[in-house]
Amino acid sequence: MAPPLPPILVNDPIERLIALLGRMPGYGRRSARRAVLRMLTEPDRLMRPLADALMAAAEAVVPCETCGNLDSQSPCHICTDTHRDRHLVCVVEGVADLWALERAHAHRGVYHVLGGVLSALGGIGPEDLAIRPLQDRVAAGGVEEVILALPATVDGAATGHVVADALRGAGVRVTRLAQGVPMGGALDVLDEGTLAAAWRARREV
Repeated sequence: MAPPLPPILVNDPIERLIALLGRMPGYGRRSARRAVLRMLTEPDRLMRPLADALMAAAEAVVPCETCGNLDSQSPCHICTDTHRDRHLVCVVEGVADLWALERAHAHRGVYHVLGGVLSALGGIGPEDLAIRPLQDRVAAGGVEEVILALPATVDGAATGHVVADALRGAGVRVTRLAQGVPMGGALDVLDEGTLAAAWRARREV
């Protein structure tokens, strides 16, 4: 879990809005200032609808009790979709990864959000992740394959090993996403780890 952000001690409403927006991913102070200026020049078309949407989302969106996704209902729309293959559970670090896979239409099953990856520096251990709920889902029956869609990092790999160990003996197949050369990637600009993973994952053509 991320540490709480320090309070913004600014009384001016414009500067406070800029400071708050500047905390969002992808926004620095300059981009936040531009966005605030645009909203202030069109308050009825941009600012008030955004404020209403933010308030509605803050009141309605909750974590899914089954998979950890964020939705306006729990269980979420993915977990209650009768067309989903519940034999396949894709394990992701966070909701952003789940949404990315949904945009790619890459997974026809359901998901399980761990809520992070192991991090010695960040003090995140196995007990801080939703590994036990995953074990409970598998133990309840019906799951045939658990797909690890975790970051291709040292922490992601370590997390994958811990999850695989936790599911050992549970009677499910544990797989992970292939890693290697991305589409359009040139070999001379890739790091050694990516090249080594691609080499190990080679297959017949």
